[in-house]
Amino acid sequence: MPTLGRPTEATDKTPPFEFDTYFNGKWAFEWVVPDSALGPAGQIAGTTTFKKIDDKFFQSETDAKGPAGPIKIREHIAYNKEKESIVRQVTDSRGFSYLTMAPVGSDLGGIFYMYFESEPFTYKGKTIRVKENWRLVSVLNYKVSMTVSVDGSRYTNYGNPWWQKQVAGVTSK
Repeated sequence: MPTLGRPTEATDKTPPFEFDTYFNGKWAFEWVVPDSALGPAGQIAGTTTFKKIDDKFFQSETDAKGPAGPIKIREHIAYNKEKESIVRQVTDSRGFSYLTMAPVGSDLGGIFYMYFESEPFTYKGKTIRVKENWRLVSVLNYKVSMTVSVDGSRYTNYGNPWWQKQVAGVTSK
């Protein structure tokens, strides 16, 4: 958020989101998940590394350990700054893949929001949809609230993990 030297006003424009400036690099996370169609309950912990491909395209790779063993998630990400929208193709080593998209919003304080909704996908005979609310609250932290719907049922909580950017000599807790 730019420093205005004054309080914000209703006519001020929200800042544009700079995906590569924010996400580029390695992030660590811990996540407690409930028993669900995606796997058993327990803790998932690991790292996600984001890499810029060019001005609109990015990749991320997550390496984690969960209650059922290692997890690797690869994402192809397309971000359109002018349209304030983002699309992710998520491929999870547990055996599923899905496409998800979100509008990118912000407030005058410089906090950004992304509300992803996935396409329906099939995993172990169940039709699943995922919703994720990403809140980018500082340059070193973002929080995800995730819900899951199975076979058209209501969405249920799948956890609220924090990702913390790994910067040498900086502690974000």
